[in-house]
Amino acid sequence: MSEARERLATSRFLIVDIELPEEASPDEQPVAHQLGLEAEDLAWLGREGESVRAEFLGESAGFVVPVVEAGQVIHVHAFVTERYLVTVHRGPLGPIGSLTARLPHERPSDTVATLFLLLEETLGTFRRSAVQALLEVEDLEDEMFQQRRPQQVYRLARLRRRAALLHHSLLPYLEETDETLTRRMLSGNFPEERQRLARSYQRAARSVLTDIASLQDASRRAFVSYSSLVSGEQNGVINRLAIVSTIFLPLSFLTGFFGMNFTYMTDELESKIVFWMLAVGLQAIVLFIALYVLHRTRLWRKLRDDRTDDL
Repeated sequence: MSEARERLATSRFLIVDIELPEEASPDEQPVAHQLGLEAEDLAWLGREGESVRAEFLGESAGFVVPVVEAGQVIHVHAFVTERYLVTVHRGPLGPIGSLTARLPHERPSDTVATLFLLLEETLGTFRRSAVQALLEVEDLEDEMFQQRRPQQVYRLARLRRRAALLHHSLLPYLEETDETLTRRMLSGNFPEERQRLARSYQRAARSVLTDIASLQDASRRAFVSYSSLVSGEQNGVINRLAIVSTIFLPLSFLTGFFGMNFTYMTDELESKIVFWMLAVGLQAIVLFIALYVLHRTRLWRKLRDDRTDDL
């Protein structure tokens, strides 16, 4: 930190990345104080729990940028001037390593161009997370149509929460950034090259929002598909119950009717022939009629088609 402080005061082009502990200690000094930047009004730099930020401070700019790291959204703080770019984050951060690898190939002309490279890297973490989740939703939807399992709805819920997290974390930051960059470009003293970088970044941001919206739509569609499959299975169960009821309700009526202790039934229906004709023959006739009606109606054919589809 002391070396960075010395070089910040003398270097003409400097990139400083500061990795703080994941948990802030009670006696932790402000990063701006350790770097000798108290005059820049940077109390927010490196402060834990800071909300998204995108603002120009005269000849400098400050950003608090959301980043997807290991499935979680964390924030990287960035402060840029004409001479240096300072990034502060807690714990290791993948986009910083990716930015370092790109620098020899991209060869940014100044620190502001380097800042836009960093902002593009942070957007890339949201894009990769959204695309990966989208592919998982599509694979899960294919699995559902092959064989529906209760665990699939929990996986869908987790993916839907991820889409909501990405959208909730990125949208406020992009609105703040878009407003700041648009106001800066309209001021008239924003160089043409930086305007080009800003417009390119805004296009990339809209593309990432589109990817997240696609993930949200896909997760909703998968939930609808799951509900449709459940409804189809419930309809099949209802159809089977309807067939069973059609067969056994007439039989239940006959047995209940002839089980009554009316005088006629107890005095007149005494022979075995009458018993077999009424108790067995009549039930067999009713059962045959019920099966014939089911066979001739659409309900039986629908049930047969459902069984064929299941096979």
